[in-house]
Amino acid sequence: MITNDIVLFGLIAATLGAVFWTASRETGPWKKFYTYVPALLLCYFIPGIYNSVGLIDGAASKLYNPVASRVLLPAALVLLTLTIDLKGVLKLGPKLLVMYAAASISVILGAVVAFAVMDFLHPQTVAGDTWGGMAALAGSWIGGGANMMAMQVAFDVDQTTFSQFVVVDVAVGYVWMAVLIFLANRAPAIDARTGADTRAIEELKERLASFQKRHERVTTLTDLMVILAIAFGTVGLAHAVAGPASTWFGAFAWARQVSLHEPFVWVVVLSTFVGLGLSLTRARALDGAGASKIGSLFLYILIACIGMQMDIGKLADRPWLLALGVIWILVHIVLLALLARVLRVPFFYFAMGSQSNIGGPASAPVVASVFHPSLAPVGALLGALGYATGTVAAYVVGIVLRSMAGA
Repeated sequence: MITNDIVLFGLIAATLGAVFWTASRETGPWKKFYTYVPALLLCYFIPGIYNSVGLIDGAASKLYNPVASRVLLPAALVLLTLTIDLKGVLKLGPKLLVMYAAASISVILGAVVAFAVMDFLHPQTVAGDTWGGMAALAGSWIGGGANMMAMQVAFDVDQTTFSQFVVVDVAVGYVWMAVLIFLANRAPAIDARTGADTRAIEELKERLASFQKRHERVTTLTDLMVILAIAFGTVGLAHAVAGPASTWFGAFAWARQVSLHEPFVWVVVLSTFVGLGLSLTRARALDGAGASKIGSLFLYILIACIGMQMDIGKLADRPWLLALGVIWILVHIVLLALLARVLRVPFFYFAMGSQSNIGGPASAPVVASVFHPSLAPVGALLGALGYATGTVAAYVVGIVLRSMAGA
């Protein structure tokens, strides 16, 4: 019904405002409701309902791409990274990278297990070129959309099969993201049960809160102008560099293997590193004027734009193919959870290891920000790492599944 992106943006803004206003009520039924349902989850799911009932067409809208993912996401990364305590982040240790690598491996193993299980339960599901569609999905679940497209070309996946796995990607991947957002609000209880050592994360949060309190001041118009100048000036610079850099690196085979030919990779990485550089200067004091809050505002708009891509009705269109995706991601979850238990890592490490693979750099910062706004860049960096590894890992998945299919 709504095809005008300006009208759609107004609807999204009104929805976010309504969610935050009701969540701020300290008495009455809303307080009890938000005790069980995180506000962030509603910011994600309500636009999904709009899309599912036909009120909007999220796929046709340009709000997500290019506005939210190419402009607001890098701007948020600049502002959230600008306020980061780099020493505190480094103290998070190597276990975070171990969880990321383990998540990638679990996606590979999950593909093999899911194929074998469905071959036993319902052979028609994995007949034909399903293996190629799974290779493409592996590219998305370890890297991102660029890796998924690369696998479609590499294995000459039929467009119909590819489209079906795009649905599986959105349906299963976004539902898992919603689950992580829900569980992130219960991270302290989860960590208490598992006995995870959360000292590094808590110390980082305390140092950030202390820094913000010391530099907090009444925000002036000049402060806001400077904050926006830094955020969008950096975004403009990143896009200006990303175009020629991706073109130049695209001439080299090794660079294409690690996705350096993708402009979005450069935008995410450059925005993050500019923010990191500014965090070592007096610009970090802008957090006292609301830099991280503005960054969080951009992220919430991104969350709503991600949510409006979801079509809940399509969850039932291909039940067996969706079952394949569910089995696949369950293997990933179980294996990663077992390793998290053995290493006794905080739930944040588990969430980042999983979402930086399954979701990539566009959604990993969203989940990270639920734990603390300043942790969003950690998700972005891990998500961008998937671009470098996703193509090779997904190609291995395709070779193995092709062999299992006897193709």
